[in-house]
Amino acid sequence: MTRELVIETLGSRGDGVVRGEQGPIHIPFALPGERVRANVKDGRGDILEILEPSEERREALCRHYGTCGGCSLQHLKSPAYLAWKREQVRGAFLSRGLDVPVEPVSPARTGTRRRAVLAARRTRTGVLLGFSRRLSHEIVDMRECPLLRGRIVDALPDLREMLGALLTRKGRARVTVLDTGGGLDVCIEDVPEVRDPDALMALAALCERLDPARLTIAGEVLAIRRPPVLEFGGIPVVPPPCGFVQACAEAEKLLVGHVLKACRDAPRVADLFCGSGTFALPLALRSEVLAVEMEEDALGAIENAVRRMPGLKPVETLCCDLFREPLAAEELNAFDAVVFDPPKAGARAQAMELACSAVPQVIAVSCNPATLARDIRILMDGGYALSHISPVDQFLFSEHIEVVAVLER
Repeated sequence: MTRELVIETLGSRGDGVVRGEQGPIHIPFALPGERVRANVKDGRGDILEILEPSEERREALCRHYGTCGGCSLQHLKSPAYLAWKREQVRGAFLSRGLDVPVEPVSPARTGTRRRAVLAARRTRTGVLLGFSRRLSHEIVDMRECPLLRGRIVDALPDLREMLGALLTRKGRARVTVLDTGGGLDVCIEDVPEVRDPDALMALAALCERLDPARLTIAGEVLAIRRPPVLEFGGIPVVPPPCGFVQACAEAEKLLVGHVLKACRDAPRVADLFCGSGTFALPLALRSEVLAVEMEEDALGAIENAVRRMPGLKPVETLCCDLFREPLAAEELNAFDAVVFDPPKAGARAQAMELACSAVPQVIAVSCNPATLARDIRILMDGGYALSHISPVDQFLFSEHIEVVAVLER
């Protein structure tokens, strides 16, 4: 049904929202105050024409915008965009009954994202490689991206050719590309292992052209031309293939700065969900650290970094699934501060143990304000006071945002 609508608010996913008789109507790419003509069905509309544009509207930066699902807010000017992101954090806390001050959002820049997880599929006409379309599993064949570092975008043609040698007809793959100090760290998953000698020779020739620092296919490291090194607080680290790291180095620096500032007087710190040491290693410059993570390869990266870096305080690693076996309050009491940076699902079980502990300071880092607010509510109900909330826009033009929250007993 074609309808003329005036957009009222910007929803949590960046869609324009209008109150309808049957509930809210979500209009992607529409802004508050705009009058639009849209095709509406089942509470969702597609813009046919913008009759009265908002003063906050601007031209998108990318030719794929509107089809690629990687961005949802390129059309919103920066001040309004940052204010909206800040309000998303504040709203998540309000939903838990916490009316707390939120600091201004630290902005991100284009062309700084160093890590991309792409989808690939072979078709009759070639290999599609890029992010998924909005609300679809179809792949937008990426030719440009204003978010990614240039070295990743420049490598897309060679990556397509390599995937053409790996994918069977209608085959799909997951491709993680990380731009490191040694070059690109390329990890291709969901493809068959490469055993055929001719196929290996063809891959070797393609590898010469792509020149990755490291190439991993189907879980097997096939080439290490240079160590794929990152630096966490100035400490060199080689993360495992496909291992989690923060998407942007600039955002990571801000996050680490917040954590170090909060823990500056803590002799012993526990870093939970520590990954490859984003916080644990910089903390070890002045504090004893227990680094806890369920991925053994990530802990191995920390241990290797510690061995190669003299002068650090003692770092102990512990392999543990904190979702199923959170550290108990009695164990946590041995620490002066605890840092936790869980996946999107948050750290409910661990927060409940922390709430029963006597740890003087807790620093929570999260990419999901909703689960962060839930976990903070648990901690505050257990007697913690929230010191401050610092949002960092690591995920430019999307609805996602990174947040650091500092609490004290």
